[in-house]
Amino acid sequence: MMRLHSLVFLLPFLFILGCRSNVSSPGEERIISFETFGIQPNSKKNASIFAKKLIDSLQKIPANEGVKVIFPKGRYDFYATGSFTREYYISNHDQLNPKNVAFALENLENITIDGQGSEFIFHGRMIPFSIIKGENISLQNFSIDFENPAFRQLTILAVDENKGEVTASVFPENNHVIENHKFYRTGESYELNLFQAMPFRADRRLAYQRSDVAFNPKEIEEISPNQLRIKGWYQIPLTSVGERFALRSHKRPTPGVFISQSKNTAVDNIQLHYAEGMGLLAQMSENIFLDGFSVALKGKDDPRYFTTQADATHFSACKGVIVSKNGLYEGMADDAINVHGTYLKIIKRLDAKTVQAQYMHPQAWGFVWGEKGDEVQFLESEKMELLGDNFTTKIASIYAVDQPRAFGAKVFEITFENEIPKEINEKGKFSVENLTWTPEVIFSNNVIRNNRARGALFSTPKKVICENNVFDHTHGTAILLCGDSNGWYETGACREVVIRNNQFINALTSNYQFTNAIISIYPEIPNLEGQEKFFHSGIVIENNTFETFDQPILYAKSTDGIVFRNNVITHSDEFEPFHWNKHRFFFEKVKNVLIEKNQFENGFNPEKDVRIELSEEKGIQIK
Repeated sequence: MMRLHSLVFLLPFLFILGCRSNVSSPGEERIISFETFGIQPNSKKNASIFAKKLIDSLQKIPANEGVKVIFPKGRYDFYATGSFTREYYISNHDQLNPKNVAFALENLENITIDGQGSEFIFHGRMIPFSIIKGENISLQNFSIDFENPAFRQLTILAVDENKGEVTASVFPENNHVIENHKFYRTGESYELNLFQAMPFRADRRLAYQRSDVAFNPKEIEEISPNQLRIKGWYQIPLTSVGERFALRSHKRPTPGVFISQSKNTAVDNIQLHYAEGMGLLAQMSENIFLDGFSVALKGKDDPRYFTTQADATHFSACKGVIVSKNGLYEGMADDAINVHGTYLKIIKRLDAKTVQAQYMHPQAWGFVWGEKGDEVQFLESEKMELLGDNFTTKIASIYAVDQPRAFGAKVFEITFENEIPKEINEKGKFSVENLTWTPEVIFSNNVIRNNRARGALFSTPKKVICENNVFDHTHGTAILLCGDSNGWYETGACREVVIRNNQFINALTSNYQFTNAIISIYPEIPNLEGQEKFFHSGIVIENNTFETFDQPILYAKSTDGIVFRNNVITHSDEFEPFHWNKHRFFFEKVKNVLIEKNQFENGFNPEKDVRIELSEEKGIQIK
């Protein structure tokens, strides 16, 4: 049975590899060089104009012909002026339109974009690559960066605690202005007030116990070009020479790579150094394969310490399989990977089979939520419990209420094939979840380091394998299994998660939301005491090593079935323990837990190291 299940799990990967092999077989694909459209590398010409010519030519090639577009190695500069203009609604981003796009790869099949080691540099606020309604599209062998990122980085040159001031240099230089003691990034078509900071030590680690630092000094003065005197900032007593502060806003207008309603997408050997949103965002897409996709600095001598404004990779309402391997993720302002769907809130019951349901979060609406034939289930939001004895049904019809079509809509009228549970109505708090658009995930052989917030987030009922990764100084929790129908409205319950052969090095050096331990199983449940059913299940954590300066290893809430075995926990003296959670294991409302065959360098005392709440102790075995 296990061997058959493994084969079923691998079939989609074999299908992807087969498709990619068919596209790239010698003699079956046409080779097109970007220079044939009138541009040479390192020319400093606006390459956006030539990208439009390229894509216009691709649209004319029959879909069954494989095409590889090669770029003679060098630097190419892409500007918002002259690029594609598109209206896109992108999950977990600011829904600002229109958007400028350099490579709008739309309604294309069997296309490979091969940069051959080139640097793609972008100017202004734009999306470098969009893949919309594509099939068998591959991006490979180039880097993505922006000439004038939205961040500005301060390097502390001097600290005078008696005067309450610091001297700092600004990088990148220029393109900033100070008005009324506020710092603004300027240039290339937009201006931003930078009011928050990510504090880095000189060695690129996020600063100990300093999360989401406000940049709100009483006085800022530019004493010479790109050198500031800063007074009255509450961080001054904590600051030392050599620290860096990556100044940022909360804006998320554009990801680096945007994939929507596409199938069999491959992203290989691409280094993304900056994006003003996610590094890569995929939604409503099937089968995505990342190999060597990195959101990273330009090596150990890169003067920048930051990369993306938000997650490195983010997958919203995808299906099939997601493979992410051999990547380096560092310096992000959020997670390395986040996989989830989106709950719609029930706002009106029209009849026994029909409801109106709405996208709720301001950064998650406007894109397709479901299709006829999709399987769905229903949830009571306060207790995060499935309704009707885990009742499921299928969509008979769905259409937008507040827009002529699903594109740009927030509210949908959905009719189901079967009558839905009688308790579902607008008077309570109920949500609907699309089960068809949920993926299997393999996240392997990646390095996640020196990033704000969390490392890896998985919220899917399909199988997840997280293995052979290094989580090195994630500022918060290294791995989070969440689920929330009250804030972000991100689905959903995990049913089969394997976390194995990973290395955790001094994670959780500061506190963020959901960061109760290095591995945190933390669905958002307002009425946990009233909950009768468990949310997550089937979690196996085995053969990992935890090097940690503090106590909390595993926190779990509302979970049926946890195995924690054959793990090694060693002690580090790099930081002083600080976390409020003083227990190795903290369980709230769990059952069927097995802890066995683990090695603790400093010993293990179940009475002291295990905290159990809202659970029966006989449901937790420690061997």
